[in-house]
Amino acid sequence: MGRTVGGPGHLFDAVPAATWERCQLLYICSPGNPTGAVIGLETLQQLIRLAEHHDFVIAADECYSEIYFDESRPPPGLLQAAAALGNREYRRCLVFHSLSKRSNAPGLRSGFVAGDAEIIDAFYRYRTYHGCAIAPPTQAASIPAWGDEAHVRANRALYRDKFAAVLETLDGCLEVEMPDAGFYLWPVTPVDDSRFARGLLEQQNVTVLPGSFLSRTHDGINPGANHVRMALVAPLDDCIEAAQRIRTYLAGL
Repeated sequence: MGRTVGGPGHLFDAVPAATWERCQLLYICSPGNPTGAVIGLETLQQLIRLAEHHDFVIAADECYSEIYFDESRPPPGLLQAAAALGNREYRRCLVFHSLSKRSNAPGLRSGFVAGDAEIIDAFYRYRTYHGCAIAPPTQAASIPAWGDEAHVRANRALYRDKFAAVLETLDGCLEVEMPDAGFYLWPVTPVDDSRFARGLLEQQNVTVLPGSFLSRTHDGINPGANHVRMALVAPLDDCIEAAQRIRTYLAGL
């Protein structure tokens, strides 16, 4: 089941004009962490129009954009949406990307920022005084990783296999569904998420992250409550074993 965000009635429609008028920077993450939801092309274009009208900048974290499951339907990107609107200068649009997800290289710390040239110029000056250059060995390792797509396609295939196996194992015992993209599962827990995670670690030596740790309570509601984040980054056999242990743990609750 997909959860692509977009279309009429989307949550952005509920934001009043006065709030948009105060907005200076809108930060979005698509595909999202932890749900794997994808913001649709029409919604991205809606946001670009709002940015033009209310004069704010959109910063898009697209580090998960190359982890998806249908090779014919990659997640749309902010710059793609801008170009389709005729905004080929990418005004008010910035995109952040990294090797960490596409190449399974989180420790390499290699990424890029792209978009509006005027904003990039200001960002460049900021980086000059508040950042540091990537070390030469890291740059050398980054070149083949950025230049090769075969390993990225192979990575996606591995994730497809892991999701299929884990979801089959958890079917009928946990409320969970296939995400649109990314490498997380975001199941509903039958008990408090912290209790679930603690018990799973103590009894089955499997680590998951309580969803309430990823968000904060507002008006008495924590949107991550009674969820856990499961990262399917381990090898296939390890993911299958972890899913079997989760099933065993659930049977004892």
